Amino acid sequence: MEKVINYSEEYRKKSLEVLEKALTLEAYRGWRRFDPGADVDIDRRYAAMPALTKDDIRQYFPRGFVPPEKDIETGLKNGVISLVKTSGSSDARVTNIWNQSWWDASERASWQLNSHAARLATGDHPEAILASPRNVGIPSDEIDLPMEKRRLGRFLYLNEKTDPTSWTSELMDRMLGELEVFQPELLEANPSYLARLCRYAATKHKNVFQPGLIVLTYEYPSVLHLRDIRRVFSAPVASSYGSTETGYVFMQCEEGKLHQNSDYCRVDLEPMKREHGGPELCRILVTTFGNDWYYMVRFDVGDLGRIEPSGSCPCGRDSGIILSAIEGRFSNATLTTDARLVTLKQLDDALGRVEGIEQYRLEQPEPGIYRLMLTTGIYERDDLIIRLKECLRQLYGETADISIIFLDDLKPDESGKYTLATALFPLYINDFLEVGRQDNPEKKAV
Repeated sequence: MEKVINYSEEYRKKSLEVLEKALTLEAYRGWRRFDPGADVDIDRRYAAMPALTKDDIRQYFPRGFVPPEKDIETGLKNGVISLVKTSGSSDARVTNIWNQSWWDASERASWQLNSHAARLATGDHPEAILASPRNVGIPSDEIDLPMEKRRLGRFLYLNEKTDPTSWTSELMDRMLGELEVFQPELLEANPSYLARLCRYAATKHKNVFQPGLIVLTYEYPSVLHLRDIRRVFSAPVASSYGSTETGYVFMQCEEGKLHQNSDYCRVDLEPMKREHGGPELCRILVTTFGNDWYYMVRFDVGDLGRIEPSGSCPCGRDSGIILSAIEGRFSNATLTTDARLVTLKQLDDALGRVEGIEQYRLEQPEPGIYRLMLTTGIYERDDLIIRLKECLRQLYGETADISIIFLDDLKPDESGKYTLATALFPLYINDFLEVGRQDNPEKKAV
């Protein structure tokens, strides 16, 4: 993984300043024993540090991440900061300090990593959002909210329902009509939610307003989602990657590569073992720059990224890390029959070659056993079952025990997002890393 990565001196200066400050805070004081010293290269110092987990945030929040000169109560009272909860399942949620001005600045910087976003996103551009209201927007399951109740400044929230399986044809007609009326420059969406709307629009032969750019975020963009979206949208599509804790970390450029938002974050990559996709497949750890209210250092965002093997991109941007793909969350990884890691991207790419799947979820209840749940518009399913089992055995092994279960629909998780794959038994990230860390050996990345 000896790739040449271009960083500015400012990047290294920010890395040093954040680490030195963090090591004075309660949450990181125990990390001092890992520090090889101020005379050592900053990258080596970061590499020696543990990974920050959500369990750590729960243990030390909020005071442990805030400098003593910052008064949390005053900041909350004055509206400079607020407290927000992430939208994961109940055991994965954490409360974070939300700094809106820092978040907005991180987002603006990320726009420059995609030529369409740089041209269209002026900061006052109209933007429509199709997502779970558990993530963003205003939830209302009992009544349909009029358009004016779902407007906030330049934003229009198209959906107020926490369960997209409850969408009626009238509601989806409303969404399509509001796109035509609002005419957003950008459409930001959960890929699964937009794919659902697109399947409806394609089936009903609807004419759909074309925004300047579609930005996919909040969850993994399946090739099946992209296939459905492309049935009705000709606009450029880009993935934006980040988290509540870390802001905007990577942005997909017009050439399809993911570029680090290096003005606002540091990214450290820990390679997986070769048998599990390393050294190009890595765990992603993020350190935030410029957020004086909330110091996140080497935060494990829970995702696996693949380094672009060429180390460059046709778009010409060369600052920071370039990824060829985000391969999904570690919690969405499964195992082959001989215990090799299968990322969500590997599974998704394989299933994407099988015609007839609309939605899916694969569960691995125990090693060697696989349960694929899916929806399809195909009525004669015998041939589809044969093709699916052949596809999964090629991926997981000839002895894989595979069940295919057809459903009328698939509901999202408690978080409002869809889980496409999961092992129902514990997997520990340290077992798969090239250099297993000993700081938190029993913790599973979430």
